[in-house]
Amino acid sequence: MSPVETLVFRPASLPPLSRLVLAAAVRVVMWETRQRTRKDLRRLSPHLLRDVGIDPMTAQAESSRRFWQE
Repeated sequence: MSPVETLVFRPASLPPLSRLVLAAAVRVVMWETRQRTRKDLRRLSPHLLRDVGIDPMTAQAESSRRFWQE
């Protein structure tokens, strides 16, 4: 668990409203990261995809997913 997740999920560490705001911020950052990495994945050439062990069909399927989908 990351330090931020530890703060978010430890009940006594923060007031309730602060936990809620922090959890929302963590979720937004996670969504932005997914969106950016999926966009980058879409741009990789087939030979770079092979280098990271992903076939083009899998890369296309992953990059077409919405940012909120895990």
